[in-house]
Amino acid sequence: MMVPINQNGDVMMIREYGAGVEDYTLTLPKGAMDLGETAAEAANRELQEEIKFGAKTLIPLKQLSLSPSYMKSGIQVMLALDLYPCALEGDEPEPLDVVPWPMSQLEDLIMREDMTEGRAIAALYLAKTWLEQQSSAE
Repeated sequence: MMVPINQNGDVMMIREYGAGVEDYTLTLPKGAMDLGETAAEAANRELQEEIKFGAKTLIPLKQLSLSPSYMKSGIQVMLALDLYPCALEGDEPEPLDVVPWPMSQLEDLIMREDMTEGRAIAALYLAKTWLEQQSSAE
């Protein structure tokens, strides 16, 4: 799962249909690693497929478990910076809407009724914390 931040400080969210909730939701770009891909290669490919941007800088933030009581798999959260236009054909059943949202208004974003994915909310707060730490270190 990637948290792509553009040059304006907006996180590039996607609106996609969630079959599990039978509605459209705001979430972050994400996807599986293809055989032979590194996490960074998969992240950059998924960004190009889902938001039509690549990232020059990918920073691993944290490996999250999904349900540690019965699942071994997890998801790697990566911060994607220095975005540049670059589109690849995706495998989504319909085109995704890209919704830029100011990171400075994160609390408004997570309180929206269509923003429900726990992994995305955790990833956004991880990115916010990392960005704040970098800003205070300068």
